[in-house]
Amino acid sequence: MTELQIAESVTPKHIKEIAYKLGIPEEKLEYYGNNKAKLPLEGIDEKKVKQNTLILVTAMTPTPPGEGKTTTSIGLVDALNVLNKKAMVVLREPSLGPVFGIKGGAAGGGWSQVIPMVDINLHFTGDFHAIEKANNLLSALIENNIQSKTRSLGIDPRTVVWKRCMDMNDRGLRNIVAALGGKAGGVPRETGFNITAASEIMAILCLASDLEDLKERCGNIYIGDTWKGTPVYAKDLNAHGAMAVLLKDAIKPNLVQTLEGNPAIIHGGPFANIAQGTNSIVATKMGMSMSDYTVTEAGFGSDLGAEKFLNIKCRAAGISPKTIVLVATIRALKYHGGKSLKDITQEDVMALKKGLPNLERHIKSLKSFGIPIVVSINAFKSDTDAEMQLVKEHCKTLGVPVALSYGWEQGGKGCVDLAEKVVQAANTCTQEFKPTYNLEDSIIGKMEKICRTIYGGDSVVLSDVAKAQLRKYEAMGYSDFPVCMAKTEKSFSDDKKHLGRPVAFDVHIREFELATGAGFIIPIAGNMLRMPGLPGIPAAEKITIDKDGTIEGLF
Repeated sequence: MTELQIAESVTPKHIKEIAYKLGIPEEKLEYYGNNKAKLPLEGIDEKKVKQNTLILVTAMTPTPPGEGKTTTSIGLVDALNVLNKKAMVVLREPSLGPVFGIKGGAAGGGWSQVIPMVDINLHFTGDFHAIEKANNLLSALIENNIQSKTRSLGIDPRTVVWKRCMDMNDRGLRNIVAALGGKAGGVPRETGFNITAASEIMAILCLASDLEDLKERCGNIYIGDTWKGTPVYAKDLNAHGAMAVLLKDAIKPNLVQTLEGNPAIIHGGPFANIAQGTNSIVATKMGMSMSDYTVTEAGFGSDLGAEKFLNIKCRAAGISPKTIVLVATIRALKYHGGKSLKDITQEDVMALKKGLPNLERHIKSLKSFGIPIVVSINAFKSDTDAEMQLVKEHCKTLGVPVALSYGWEQGGKGCVDLAEKVVQAANTCTQEFKPTYNLEDSIIGKMEKICRTIYGGDSVVLSDVAKAQLRKYEAMGYSDFPVCMAKTEKSFSDDKKHLGRPVAFDVHIREFELATGAGFIIPIAGNMLRMPGLPGIPAAEKITIDKDGTIEGLF
């Protein structure tokens, strides 16, 4: 059965049943059909947040087939409920870029899915659209002020760093010239687009504590300088009020369910390679307020998603996980050991041994945070007993418990062993996470600590452009910002071709972007781009719909 056939074979509970299970009064729900609803922010209970067991799911370095963090997260929550634990999962919303690009859907897989998966992967409750509109409203107001002869702030068009955004992979929009068409068209200048998941508005939505904080953060967005060199912010354009109005519903978390009828919250969708890569603070705290165990995931490998989840999100939210689940697959380890994609389903113990250092590096990096770790092997039919035994023995030598996860094939019951080991690990957690760096460290100092402690690299090297930008941003008073590294997800280094566990490498910072509303600085490493392109054969080419409304090729 396909993912969609599996999802359609299950009759979902009415969303009010899920809400009733959580103790949410029906009148508090904002319905989006029978299977989706918005939750009011007043449902967050800080006292319950402190009592909750938060579990972070991350992964080894990604490979093209995917490792299954979302599938594992959902299977783990279903398994915790099998064990009579009050548990729920909190995930990110999928971006249309990957859905129509190369990755496909992002709602889990097999019997460990969240539903309604078609809605979740397409327009859902309109959050991404609202983020786009708020982002692009600010762009329109900037252009209008530059053009104005009576209310101009004197913005130097050459200094404007604010970009438009769109939730689609479109390489043709990375660098453009805007405002053509003569005097009525505005003042021509070079600009570009980010994908919506990498927009600062997405970051703000995911880090804001409430609507008032959201509005204030929108006002604090740095957009460029005046001709005199004075910084200009969105609040100088009186943009933040209207932007917050566009986001008034988008800030509310979305309630859905797993295939097994357990509650799931899906909210926010930043990528971990070009943004902070985790769902919203309000969504995570909402889940923690309504359950005893909250499972959440951070995008891509632990060097990106988990690092940012802990150093940026947890620091901002005042929360800390009690267990970190590190997802690995036999096929991914063989890929990092040099096995070709077309042959990774074939048994190859030697390639597996060569790939194990990648997993070992992730374990070492995660241990620096001081939180208990459990390795989850997302099992496939092609995995052999010899291969699985090798990984188990290797994890044992590293002092890390390991469990096989069969969530795709069996749902919650296939992840019971993982759930039991996660509960045991969480019970041993006696401290909050240890940050990789202090906020008082210099920006370059923070990057160096991430490079050495998390990536296993030697040093950070800045281009001349990056050096000049850093001097400016430090002079503006933003040295105490956390850093949100934009780096390839395919390697610990900034070169996607360096698989496995690269050693003796530097991380090269091309340039910086400043996110004053979100509250972090973004070093852009290597050739990383914040507007992806489509692959040679986009997934969109296989997607269609028939006269009865049946969708094919989406999953």
